Amino acid sequence: MLPATRRVETAWKTLEQRGAPPAELLSADIYDSWMRCISFGLDTLRPPSPEFVSPALLRQEQQRCSLVRGLALAEMHTLHQQIAGSNFMIAFANADGLLLDIISDPSFSDASHAASIRPGTIWKESICGTNGLGTAAHLKRAIVVHGRDHFFSRYNNLTCVAAPIFGPDGELTGILDASSDCMSRQAHTQALVGMAATQIENGLFREHHRGNILIAFHNRGEYLHTLSAGLLAVDNEGMILAANRAASVLLHGLPASPGRRFSDVFRTKFSTFVDEGRRKERQRLEDDVGSQFVSTIENTRQFPMIQGASRPRPPSPKEVTPQFVSVDPKMAGLVRRVETAAARKMPILIRGETGTGKEQLARHAHAASGRNGAFVPVNCAALPDSLIEAELFGYAEGAFTGAKKGGAEGLFKEADGGTLFLDEIGDMPVTLQAVLLRFLDDWTVRPVGGIKRQVDVLLVSATNADLDESIAKGRFRSDLLFRLNTLEVTLSPLRERSDFAEIARHLIEKIDPSVDLTESAIDRLAELDWDGNIRELRNVLSRLTLAERGNLIDEALVDSVVGPSSDDRPFGTVSGNNRLKPGLHEIQRAHVLTAYAESGNNISKAARRLGVSRNTIYRALRDTQG
Repeated sequence: MLPATRRVETAWKTLEQRGAPPAELLSADIYDSWMRCISFGLDTLRPPSPEFVSPALLRQEQQRCSLVRGLALAEMHTLHQQIAGSNFMIAFANADGLLLDIISDPSFSDASHAASIRPGTIWKESICGTNGLGTAAHLKRAIVVHGRDHFFSRYNNLTCVAAPIFGPDGELTGILDASSDCMSRQAHTQALVGMAATQIENGLFREHHRGNILIAFHNRGEYLHTLSAGLLAVDNEGMILAANRAASVLLHGLPASPGRRFSDVFRTKFSTFVDEGRRKERQRLEDDVGSQFVSTIENTRQFPMIQGASRPRPPSPKEVTPQFVSVDPKMAGLVRRVETAAARKMPILIRGETGTGKEQLARHAHAASGRNGAFVPVNCAALPDSLIEAELFGYAEGAFTGAKKGGAEGLFKEADGGTLFLDEIGDMPVTLQAVLLRFLDDWTVRPVGGIKRQVDVLLVSATNADLDESIAKGRFRSDLLFRLNTLEVTLSPLRERSDFAEIARHLIEKIDPSVDLTESAIDRLAELDWDGNIRELRNVLSRLTLAERGNLIDEALVDSVVGPSSDDRPFGTVSGNNRLKPGLHEIQRAHVLTAYAESGNNISKAARRLGVSRNTIYRALRDTQG
């Protein structure tokens, strides 16, 4: 038998000579796709030019798909980190094959084949022939299109791994794709892309049914919080609303379809199950044929009382749900993942530059968890080394010189039933890291000189340090990092976020609700570099509210506080704060748009090329649309 590459090569020659490929030389999916391309009237020797939608239509579609797009972007960043090496691109397209977002290595972006692979490109089979995005959209299942499997030779040096994403209604809602040059392809990419697609689907499922009762279950407890767990959404009467694909597999054909009842599938009484779920994190569940599962109710505090169930403790009136602005799609996906992890009491590690809002996100996680206890913040860098253990775990009376009468409970006990936020975790002494690691093994507090006790704590940590470097230098334990980062997220710096205006308005509302910002003032502020991120923006806005004349902050007032732009500086040059002169002239706008096009419609790359902020590129594109 011929090797795969020879078979495809022979199929190509036969296609060019006879107008149709031999079926026996190609996989069934590729053969069928080639035949569809022929029926579309496509000619391998005369590929049509790529088709693009206008920037306005692209933004409109990105906004329409904001939920799935936010989840996809979060997974794309994770996926890009997981796939080692270079010459890789991660892409997300809508159900029609319209490419909405890409994350790529510089080596991939600079390659000749990347010129037509940019947001706004339409990747339907009828236009681009056999390709990962278009063929997966048609098949509605995962596909690998390698090298000459592509119908057009311009893509023959690419390997594309694509997986469909389905919404809670079972309809195709997007396509995730990982592409590389054929030499850089990796065997595990297909599994990683499939896992990422499932993660997005589960995120959509949870978001769609956040107002319903969400049940996660698996026949092995260690898999309860993994992608293989089944998810069921039911209403307050026990009516099944939806089940994810894993649930259908685990239940082996039992009637778990919408409209059936909980009692049609499980032997446990629904009200009893809910009551137990309020008091226990996990419980046993038996289906109608006797299969045993470990289950959890993910959102016990988010639905009303079920008739026959006991009443839970009301939430503390002291805890007010904080607002964490996350209009930026990447941030929206990140926040949703944090909310889900908090509801499951999974340790969360938040990374990010100083001032990006790590504590605010931690407080949001606490609120999303529905926990009744307190939110207890601890700055690890501010505690003396000799007192950190006593501060965290408490101490008995007389445990050491200076111990107060009666002893102290410690911050972990204070956070019992709530959330402990360990800020600047990278500055924790190595000796205490071993103690913290032991605590995470059994969630038991051992006060200095006292009796150990178990606590129920959601642990959220944060750092702006490079923990990987600290581990390499022996300053931080790798095994502790693995316990702290069950979910790890990184907050984008303010200069890279697309929701600057929303953040500024949110902050000004908190500082002084009687004051407002004009659009020109926001645009002027957005031109600054914001090395101190949201914290620096808050400080500047506070100064502006003290200087405002009336109740409106305009561009002139901003200039009086931060300094005017330098109008005589050539476009593209930057001062210490990286600002450009306001009011883009036509030649300046053309300069931006040229750089944007040459960067493959990549806003970050265009901004780096010009040495300006991303918001400058956004404004130029917005001005172009009128």
